[in-house]
Amino acid sequence: MIRDWSNFIGGRTAVVTGSGAGVGRAIAIQMARAGATVWVNDLHLDRAERVVDEIRAEGLTAEPVVGDVTDWDSVQQMRSATGPVDIVVNNAGSGVRFFGEGGARLVSFAESRPDEWDPIMRVNLAGVLYVTHTYLASMLEQQWGRVLTIISDAGRRGERNQVVYGAAKAAAAGFTRGLAVEVGRAGVTVNCLSLGSIRHADMARHLDEHPEREALLTRPYPMGRLGRVDDPAPLAVLLCSDAAEWITGQVYPVDGGYAPAL
Repeated sequence: MIRDWSNFIGGRTAVVTGSGAGVGRAIAIQMARAGATVWVNDLHLDRAERVVDEIRAEGLTAEPVVGDVTDWDSVQQMRSATGPVDIVVNNAGSGVRFFGEGGARLVSFAESRPDEWDPIMRVNLAGVLYVTHTYLASMLEQQWGRVLTIISDAGRRGERNQVVYGAAKAAAAGFTRGLAVEVGRAGVTVNCLSLGSIRHADMARHLDEHPEREALLTRPYPMGRLGRVDDPAPLAVLLCSDAAEWITGQVYPVDGGYAPAL
């Protein structure tokens, strides 16, 4: 592990979507620790401000920005607030909810309803397109940029009862590969991190109450545990640095060995 992150992406500006909690929060904090000025995006200002306060408490630089990645006009307003950035992390997303209320139902595709598909496709695919398109022009103009999208092994491997979610994440990976070919000569790299199950929020609370279920969920993971929200953050920083200038169009699993890439 890199021990001194203090200037790894120093002088860069990043926007991390959906970073008011969870994996996005961890990536935003790690990017700030690596020297970047970070725009913490969330649907809710109070959530973004809490993360910004955490970052500033370490003497680092961050600003909150509200925006709905599924709404084109909202993304344009977000761009007006942030100005051009060097790094875009497309983290905002949602899918089926195994634990807690809300989100898409955990059912087979045959049992799902068409009205349930659109919200999943909008946040996990359209949101990636909207945000990337909005910030890409300035990256091309300055001949340097990093686009990193968080996807899921549901899209890379396939998972029952997550068919539409997996389709959206697989499409985001396909978008990544295609865009990488288009913009590589302009000094812009485009990659994905593909995550396994991350133990946080409703899942963490549920497993604290039912530890026997955690043992079942953990069984397919060679590392012997579920993911933590900060597991993807170091690789996210690396892929958004100068050190990764010859890495593009790739999908990197951060999943404890659940679904090896080779």
